[in-house]
Amino acid sequence: MSMLSFERKYRVRGGTLLGGDLFDFWVGPFYVGFFGVTTIFFATLGTALIVYGAAIGPTWNLWQINIAPPDLSYGLRFAPLKEGGLWQLITICAVGSFCSWALREVEICRKLGIGYHVPFAFSFAILAYVTLVVFRPLLLGAWGHGFPYGILSHLDWVSNTGYQYLHFHYNPAHMIAVSFFFTTCLALSLHGALILSATNPGKGERMKTPEHENTFFRDTIGYSIGPLGIHRLGLFLALSAVFWSAVCIIISGPFWTRGWPEWWGWWLNLPIW
Repeated sequence: MSMLSFERKYRVRGGTLLGGDLFDFWVGPFYVGFFGVTTIFFATLGTALIVYGAAIGPTWNLWQINIAPPDLSYGLRFAPLKEGGLWQLITICAVGSFCSWALREVEICRKLGIGYHVPFAFSFAILAYVTLVVFRPLLLGAWGHGFPYGILSHLDWVSNTGYQYLHFHYNPAHMIAVSFFFTTCLALSLHGALILSATNPGKGERMKTPEHENTFFRDTIGYSIGPLGIHRLGLFLALSAVFWSAVCIIISGPFWTRGWPEWWGWWLNLPIW
């Protein structure tokens, strides 16, 4: 059964969250929907504002284009367009487009009759972004604490924020996040390597089955999580990495203002020493 004929089964009216039948149609293999329209609107407007910001800036060098947030003196107020207001509008467009895309995924899940795993996972990516440009600046009392939009300027912001707390690698939530990132890479590389080895046998050999895959890991590490379990584990590890990444930055500033190495003083002060 071709993919298009398979999709035709699910191209039925209904399952929409907002707008009803107004935008309940497909363009080729792509579902539109109300939130597809809002995604296009916010993404187009936000991109146009980025281009406008580059046009009024000093350079067209892709690496050096920078759209900075308002100065800290503006606090949580709206700033003039050329003094950070552009950053504020682009942020609104970004949040609008990301949330619209997630809600569009929800509508597709409703049409397919499947769970909301995909939009749920994407919502963690949205959480990470919103934490940096909305939640943390709100807690610190100024939009100027958000990161600038630009390649090198963004990297500079990351570096400066890390040094602001003396040594960011001593942030305990950062440690947990990095551990989850590395573990995600390890688990999914093991999974990918196993699938490739099973489905690409040597010349004259038969393609291996899930029984062979399970046997390999049982013989190697004494346990096999199984084909469904590895994807559940991968999802858990990836979402945990993003979640703790958001935690590590939101506690830096609003809840801890000193150098992170100093936080570990409780360990040195334990009575066991």
